[in-house]
Amino acid sequence: MSPAACRLRHGRASVPSSYYLLTICCHRRQPWLRKSEAAKLVIDAARWLETRNRIELGAIMVMPDHVHMVVQLRTGTLAGLMHGYKGYTAHALNRVLSRQGRLWQAGYHDSALQTEEALHQAISYCLQNPMRARLVEDFRDYPHWWCRWPV
Repeated sequence: MSPAACRLRHGRASVPSSYYLLTICCHRRQPWLRKSEAAKLVIDAARWLETRNRIELGAIMVMPDHVHMVVQLRTGTLAGLMHGYKGYTAHALNRVLSRQGRLWQAGYHDSALQTEEALHQAISYCLQNPMRARLVEDFRDYPHWWCRWPV
């Protein structure tokens, strides 16, 4: 494990009812999520977690090689949530993409969003990602996102 990965884990806490910005990356930053069916699967899996009251999904942006989510943790821990989410999506994506092997990089990045301003900034950061990557001029033109609130 890299020293940077250890720093991410230092002080990590799971607090039900708190909001988090979560980021997961494809193994070796491979663009496996560029296909529409792969991106849809990733979004649908997050929405399914909401139906099971594990999270309230605020926003999700599926980029070709990584995913950003803003979630409110409802039950369990971040580690348990991400373990289950990454495990399910890796298995399902490998099937959809007709591939085998590791799909996600180890770990994940999380940022606790402790104020309403931080929540708004995290949602903006998620949604503007395809613009920063110069994939589109307006994030609304990018097909692989969802947001709870009108934007």
